[in-house]
Amino acid sequence: MIPVILSGGSGTRLWPLSRRHYPKQFLPLVSNHTMIQETLLRLSGIAGLKAPIAVCNEDHRFMMAEQLREIDITPNAIILEPLGRNTAPAVALAALTAASEDDVLLILPADHVIEDVAAFQHAVSQAKDLAEQGFLVTFGIVPTEPETGYGYIKRSTENAGPAYKVASFVEKPNLETAESYLRTGDYYWNSGMFAFKASCFLSELQKFNPAMLDTCQQALKSAQIDMDFVRLDKEIFASCPSDSIDYAVMEKTDKAVVIPMDAAWNDVGSWSALWDVTEKDASGNAIMGDVFTVDTRNSFIHAHSKLVTVVGLSDVIVVETDDAIMVAAKVRVQDVKEIVDQLKAQGRVEADIHRKAYRPWGHYDLVDTGERHQTKRIVVKPGAKLSLQKHHHRAEHWVVVKGTALITKGDEQILISENESTYIPLGVVHCLENPGVIPLEIVEVQSGSYLGEDDIIRLNDQYGRV
Repeated sequence: MIPVILSGGSGTRLWPLSRRHYPKQFLPLVSNHTMIQETLLRLSGIAGLKAPIAVCNEDHRFMMAEQLREIDITPNAIILEPLGRNTAPAVALAALTAASEDDVLLILPADHVIEDVAAFQHAVSQAKDLAEQGFLVTFGIVPTEPETGYGYIKRSTENAGPAYKVASFVEKPNLETAESYLRTGDYYWNSGMFAFKASCFLSELQKFNPAMLDTCQQALKSAQIDMDFVRLDKEIFASCPSDSIDYAVMEKTDKAVVIPMDAAWNDVGSWSALWDVTEKDASGNAIMGDVFTVDTRNSFIHAHSKLVTVVGLSDVIVVETDDAIMVAAKVRVQDVKEIVDQLKAQGRVEADIHRKAYRPWGHYDLVDTGERHQTKRIVVKPGAKLSLQKHHHRAEHWVVVKGTALITKGDEQILISENESTYIPLGVVHCLENPGVIPLEIVEVQSGSYLGEDDIIRLNDQYGRV
């Protein structure tokens, strides 16, 4: 069985922590591990697992590789989507990448919380047996309340061992309809998790959406293999129909079955959902960071870099990051995405990126910015190297505060250490490298008429970003 990790979401409802360039699946929201790491770690102990296949946005490739490395997992492949095309093409790509068409694929979104791991693993074992018999298995979460934020799966009366034949997939209901679903006992929350043989899924996809399958085959055939990365052809993949597994296959096939699963599952799709699964104090508050409260109850308060105080409020969400503060009534957290839409409409970078930006070589923190200058704190991992590059509109001044820097500047190479500095004039080809065994930290002061990140002309890059 091959775990397939789907990591294409942007998690806008968890803004300002989750953003397009660093979405929720890469964040440690409920433990010291990130959501992606938790997704794989909860598979520990299941017999017969092969190396996983991950499908992610091309912009997230190095975060994915690094987070897998941190938990000692070497993937079968990391498939890079140049643009999002929903879950059905992502699963098709994984099925086509599998070593054998008889392999069972375990499809797992990368942003779920599952507290009862034993119950989850038991359901996976049942699903594997059914998948080997040719069924397309989905996991239906036994509902605990009339949730209006999830789609539902209705079971039929016909069963297949521990599973039921799927009668229908149902869109997110209103409250009255959701309450009626609970009363019948025939409906489950749609988890978005699946298990099936690669050959069975591809056969059904060929039947119901041959254009999608053909495009995925072409995109893979033209893909470039770069270490563990499979880089799809952007032009070909852009022509692929966009659809979910549910719409493309599961709603149409007669082989769909649902396994009921009661494993304390949560898809952490909103701040209130995160409050549900986070440890709380005696007043019902989930608190993270440097927080003081007075007469505050049933709230989620997250402080990242500043002291946050809350007085006399109940059922609120307060989230502070380096560059944004979000305050919302807990019952209105689904509307956080409207804030993100407004930010995007006004071209605000806070919609997409954090003040601290991660790169394959390390990260930088935008400390200060003005009309013609900005200051960054740059951290380069041992042995890592930035691209050989130049700028048309800015000059840079580097001061080493920790470690040693090997700097290419024009035709010369220089080595500078703590409390030493160098100046990179506008237009000069340059490169920054950490030849040491400890992280290199420098302060970079940029000055010029334009300071955007797109003013980087890469001439050579070991991470394939030229």
